[in-house]
Amino acid sequence: MNDPKNPQSESASDSEESPQQQTSEDVEPPEESPETGDSAPKHTVPQQSSPSHDEPIEPTPPPDENDPEDEAEEGEEEEGERGLGGRMTFLEHLDEFRRRILNSVVSILVTFVAAWIFREEIYNFIAAPIYNVVEKLVVIKPTEPFTIYLKTSFAVAIFLASPFILLQVWLFIAPGLYRKEKGYALPFLFSSTLLFVLGGMFAYYVVLPPALDFLLLEFGKNFQALITAIEYFDFALLIIIGMGVVFQLPVLVAFLSIFGMITPRFLWKNFRYAFLLITIIAAVVSPTTDPFNLFLWSGPMVVLYTISIAVSWVFKRRRDKDEEADSDSSHSA
Repeated sequence: MNDPKNPQSESASDSEESPQQQTSEDVEPPEESPETGDSAPKHTVPQQSSPSHDEPIEPTPPPDENDPEDEAEEGEEEEGERGLGGRMTFLEHLDEFRRRILNSVVSILVTFVAAWIFREEIYNFIAAPIYNVVEKLVVIKPTEPFTIYLKTSFAVAIFLASPFILLQVWLFIAPGLYRKEKGYALPFLFSSTLLFVLGGMFAYYVVLPPALDFLLLEFGKNFQALITAIEYFDFALLIIIGMGVVFQLPVLVAFLSIFGMITPRFLWKNFRYAFLLITIIAAVVSPTTDPFNLFLWSGPMVVLYTISIAVSWVFKRRRDKDEEADSDSSHSA
């Protein structure tokens, strides 16, 4: 037995313990006695404590609606939805503009070659209204026939290449639009091309013949008409292309309505000022100042302005619905 008064004997007895017992004490500490609650000295290896199931789990606080990090993430998502247009530098925008211009020029050159092959047929078609008034057109310079064929082929090339040119315009402005706004690409191309062609046909079949009759048969009946071919083609092409551009008014109003720059109420409220401006423009671009030809120019513009009000109302209603849907989704989130 160990002498309780002699500490050396106690330490000696402890040292006599087997290494296996010491190792078991280091790894597996003895359990506490339920009676005394005492435990023997132990050398435990620290272990990673697992969370107790009895401890209450604190709930994760809801995200703050005004958290700047959330607002930054929403801004990044919005910027990603908009595309690369907002992140392009000035030189990149300039390079993109140069590329679209180059593609448009190439398309015009290709269609010009096709129109040049059929230049005589195109000449006879454009000259048909004037042949109802005079028997023949005259030329003054030897180079005028070549110039006439060149101008007519170029004008027809613009008409044929107009869908591709409008596509290049859309591709230039599309990176700065939202994803849902890019869905208007096909309606934009179709309506722009259709209205441009309709404007040219309206000028050729409706505006040009009565204008020539009024100028040459009414006012020019006491004169011998010697009209040069190049003057007539400049006159006819100006009317045809100009009316095609005028017919783009509903498309322009639709775009301004998409971006919220104009509203149908604004267009209707300023109808009388628009009518006065249309009358002034018609008086300037019309070949004559008589009431009939003035009506032929101002009438389509007034009709197009009225159609533009309806188009603006449609896009304004769609824009309001999208804003209501976005606000409802943000409130529900």
